[in-house]
Amino acid sequence: MLLAAHARNDRRALVGLYAQAADSVNDLNAACFYLTHAYVFALELGDARAADLHARLVAEGREA
Repeated sequence: MLLAAHARNDRRALVGLYAQAADSVNDLNAACFYLTHAYVFALELGDARAADLHARLVAEGREA
């Protein structure tokens, strides 16, 4: 689904899909990788989910 969303440039879907990917892995580095992608797409869109994604990255020491 991620590749399909990228192919159609569906950034709104990408925010959710990357956040879901972060929730589905058991590796903190991988989760933060996906969260970062979700956060960047949310910022680009001005999406309200950016605040929660940022908070999650801060909680993991990945963002100030």
